[in-house]
Amino acid sequence: MSLDTVAPAPRPEGETGTGLFPGGLGPQPADSLLALIGAFRADRRAGKIDVGVGVYRDPQGRTPVLRAVKEAERRLVAGQETKAYLGPEGDAGFFEALKPIIFGDADHGARLVGLQTPGGTGALRLAAELIARFNPQARIWVGEPTWPNHHPILQAAGLEIMAYQHFDVATQRLTFARALDALSRARRGDVALLHGCCHNPVGADFDMTQWRELAQLMRERGVLPLIDLAYQGLGRGLDEDAAGARILLETVGEGLLAYSCDKNFGLYRERVGALYALAGEAAAAGVVQSNLLALARANWSMPPDHGAAIVRVILSDPALAADWRTELAEMRDRIRGIRALLADADPRLAPLRGQQGMFSTLPLTPQQVARLRDERGIYMPASGRINLAGLTAETIPTFVDALASLR
Repeated sequence: MSLDTVAPAPRPEGETGTGLFPGGLGPQPADSLLALIGAFRADRRAGKIDVGVGVYRDPQGRTPVLRAVKEAERRLVAGQETKAYLGPEGDAGFFEALKPIIFGDADHGARLVGLQTPGGTGALRLAAELIARFNPQARIWVGEPTWPNHHPILQAAGLEIMAYQHFDVATQRLTFARALDALSRARRGDVALLHGCCHNPVGADFDMTQWRELAQLMRERGVLPLIDLAYQGLGRGLDEDAAGARILLETVGEGLLAYSCDKNFGLYRERVGALYALAGEAAAAGVVQSNLLALARANWSMPPDHGAAIVRVILSDPALAADWRTELAEMRDRIRGIRALLADADPRLAPLRGQQGMFSTLPLTPQQVARLRDERGIYMPASGRINLAGLTAETIPTFVDALASLR
């Protein structure tokens, strides 16, 4: 009997297709933060408060388009003559303009390479794939708690995660000794993922003495730093927020730095990021760059243009750059002001004053978080992480009172 005479098996009535798709796929749980956004929108109560979504908000509750961004966009619309591809490396002017912002006066020359990425998330994924390619046995040391997407990104690249405690939520204290102990057990070639500043989700950063001690240990152990620098300028200032990353790279002499412009330029939906790789010598950097370009080509082929072009225009014009720095300082001062108001309102919130950036994590149980949502219309993830920029001077008394009602 020939194959073309074999009759296909009958299908149940109403079914179509081959039955091959979705095959072995199982349903995945919905993203809890996206569900929180939907629940907040559906809540009709007046006075509801959203401290869950991780975007900057001004006192009116808006996530504004910065003045410098608006002007840069106006110039782009007026002068841009093509929408042709940029190439897998992205906007070279954008990449170069960020260097002094991130690295200060350090001149790494040909040892520093990299490319534009779709947001800081794209930079982290590219870094993870690069690590998996050059050292599949590398373990990634991650302080907990951390940004929830760190684990899926690293695991998707096939990397083994070694977790240690970075912060004790119950006592609101940084557990620096745990970091030292963990990295003292690292193997040569392992990688340490470190938040450059404004730790998400706890706001607890290393001080300069701790950065130096950590950097020296990593150099001695042969541990490669992978720095996630996503909130530069929203903590203490541009230079201050990059100081830890600069110490690490200068001391260790090699490393990866994933950067995001989504927050400090307010370009969330434009997905603007970059990955920088510092090698021990120029020849090694060239090999790294060739691999980065190949990985980027396989992942997204060419990066998006608009957001990176905005950053390039701003940083290339002294007046626009100065205006951006002014607006960034205003954002930073507002966040620091909210922290101070919370700390003054309740002694139990005093630790928030010394933390940095938009986020802190309160010692709340998931049941208490649910009560705040159901009884008071206050929305946050079950972890107790709050976005300080979701509060205003007017809503802080309500928020503090709601927290007090749980005790």
